[in-house]
Amino acid sequence: MREYDFETYRVFTNLKQEFYGNTSSVVLLGGPIEAARMQRIASDFWQPATTFLWKENNSWKVRWFAPDAEIKLCGHGSLAAMAFIHDNFDNTQEQITLQTSSKHKIKGGKYNDNKCFIELESFPVIEELPIPQALKEGLGIPILGFYTTGNKSIVLTDTEESVQSMKPNFERLRTLDTFGYIVTAPADSEEVDFVSRTLVPHVHQLEDPATGSSHAALVPFWSKKLNKTSFKSLQQSQRGGSFCADLLGNKVKLFGAYQKINKGTICSF
Repeated sequence: MREYDFETYRVFTNLKQEFYGNTSSVVLLGGPIEAARMQRIASDFWQPATTFLWKENNSWKVRWFAPDAEIKLCGHGSLAAMAFIHDNFDNTQEQITLQTSSKHKIKGGKYNDNKCFIELESFPVIEELPIPQALKEGLGIPILGFYTTGNKSIVLTDTEESVQSMKPNFERLRTLDTFGYIVTAPADSEEVDFVSRTLVPHVHQLEDPATGSSHAALVPFWSKKLNKTSFKSLQQSQRGGSFCADLLGNKVKLFGAYQKINKGTICSF
């Protein structure tokens, strides 16, 4: 029976503001294992994402699993992987490349003592859609626009207060086929550009605490609205997430603080 070391990170944090970000346990494998085995381990960890990492031909391979399904793209799991590699291997390397199961490459590295960065393909708006009645009833806040992207759909609302006070009716949202919603509004503070929350009504989690992939859609969206390419944003979940981001052509570069919160060994699965 193989044993695998793991470390758990919380990422996209701002502890001074009590934003505790999103968690991911990073499991170091000696090589690829069966997807069903990864799924069982992720179900035991019961985190938004468990990150599986292994070295193959001098490159880093990565897969992510939620407790109930594989995740094809995971921003916070990518940042956790960057932190793990720098904490445990040669941290003089300027840039790391993760190769995903869907053949995408995610570049990243260390930013300073407790920050890493990742670069994700951007998800610009594809089209604006009519606002479904079920979406209005499911969110219960003013909706100024509803947009599809190559990832989750964006819902624009009026104020930061609407984002914070929103009490989603997930049963109503599940009557729609849309996988996920990024609800966003301009920020009240001059130091922050926009706020958001990410809802995923068709999976067990329902709301994600701090979502890198959502920001791959939010950054190009707000770039057009605000006519700028560098941003600070907050995710107004119960845990809270803190992001800095740059739009670099068709890439979104995300910076986030992290902390290692535990480590151990998986010895039975």
